[in-house]
Amino acid sequence: MFPEYREIISKLKNTDLRFQKLFDQHNELDQKIKNIESGIIVNTTETIEALKKQKLKLKDEIYEILKKASDTIENI
Repeated sequence: MFPEYREIISKLKNTDLRFQKLFDQHNELDQKIKNIESGIIVNTTETIEALKKQKLKLKDEIYEILKKASDTIENI
């Protein structure tokens, strides 16, 4: 996810608790979706579509944080 921000992601994961939480939630949802799609998890009450929407919302929030951090670095 966002390879162009790899360095910033690494820094934020160690310094920004909100970013770390969003990043971890995104990864958890990603794994859950993969498990459902591959049949590892069955009988879930959540639909894949709902999980994907949650994941996309988290990704958007992560991107906004990365963009702001990148803009801040560029202006220094």
